[in-house]
Amino acid sequence: MFFYIKTESIFAKRRMNKTILITGAIAALLAVLFGAFGAHGLEKLVDAGSIDSFQTGVRYQMYHAIVCIILGNMTIIEDVSKKRIFYFFLSGMTLFSGSIYLLVIDDVLGISLLSIGFITPLGGFLLILGWIFFIISLVKIK
Repeated sequence: MFFYIKTESIFAKRRMNKTILITGAIAALLAVLFGAFGAHGLEKLVDAGSIDSFQTGVRYQMYHAIVCIILGNMTIIEDVSKKRIFYFFLSGMTLFSGSIYLLVIDDVLGISLLSIGFITPLGGFLLILGWIFFIISLVKIK
């Protein structure tokens, strides 16, 4: 029975690490694609300030995608903490970068998304919380 529980725990840990790694890689791929679109596809559609905002979303997405890849490879952080950090980063990337992308292209889409503007700082706050929990997890290492 003990062997079964231990084995199950190892598989659950691998599954979570795999999820974090794959999600980080997908987020990085999307950041490259969105970055290329922002650099080459938006120039005729929106003004320079909007392109700068779009690139800010791309940068933050890429930073956190890379951190997720690092996090998925870390064995020194407790699994519960790793999962919490990952979910804060994933939610933060989605809300922060995603809302910036939508706000920049809302005119192109022909709709006004100004009402979702509050989502950007909420996403930023989630990213900050992810970093705070990351730091706490690192401090707890014995």
